[in-house]
Amino acid sequence: MKQHQSEVEQGKRFEFGVNWRRFLEVLSEERILIAENSLQQMLGVTSLQGKTFLDAGSGSGLFSLAARRLGATVHSFDYDPQSVACTAACKQRYFTNDTKWVVEEGSVLDKDYLAQLGKFDIVYSWGVLHHTGAMWAALDNVGSMVSPNGGKLFIAIYNDEGVLSRFWFQVKRIFNSSRVGRGAIKTIFYPWFMVKTSLAGIIENHNPLAKFYNYQEKRGMSIMHDWDDWLGGYPFEVAKPEVLLELYRPKGFELMSLKTTNRLGCNELVFVHDQH
Repeated sequence: MKQHQSEVEQGKRFEFGVNWRRFLEVLSEERILIAENSLQQMLGVTSLQGKTFLDAGSGSGLFSLAARRLGATVHSFDYDPQSVACTAACKQRYFTNDTKWVVEEGSVLDKDYLAQLGKFDIVYSWGVLHHTGAMWAALDNVGSMVSPNGGKLFIAIYNDEGVLSRFWFQVKRIFNSSRVGRGAIKTIFYPWFMVKTSLAGIIENHNPLAKFYNYQEKRGMSIMHDWDDWLGGYPFEVAKPEVLLELYRPKGFELMSLKTTNRLGCNELVFVHDQH
């Protein structure tokens, strides 16, 4: 906890847990069902009964909750203490005193911590590893947590957009550098985001406010809090999907599912560990 806070104060890390608290205030059954469905589709299952599920970087706890509702025994951890508190609150709300869901603070870069957890049927880390400050080590570490007997690894990593990605790296660095930097970035980008979102609403729904209303319904958080997540999401690293394939194939993983983006979003990949 002290190390995380020190990194925040030094401008080396964004506090994601602050926004996750707001997300939990509006978490709905609809949103939980959407999360369950996304796990089912990407993992190619209807149930996780009898499976062990590791949520590496659990954030709000939403996908830990989804996995538990699908029948998995869940272990959740996060480096951000406020995210740990959010996941614990999520568990308390939906699975009070449940012994098949453990929530704790931990780092995906701490090999000693990970070693004591053992292997899991499913290792899940969505939009997390590129924010660790050591993405390649984190990618290697989560792979080592997957059961060799058909275990699955589900990751989502920011797409590499070359010069554009490097531009956003600098934006995020400035955002986290100080209150002045944060204010300057918001002053520059909030108007752009607002115009862009309004134009999208006009084009798709003939209503400049349509996207703002729709975002609240579909995403749970307010759109401005998500803008903060994007502008402040630091550390920040990226990778093309083919590079991730090259990383995991020699380690005995085969690609099962792939959902790519043609922009700055996350590429989603599910690997299956070779059963032989």
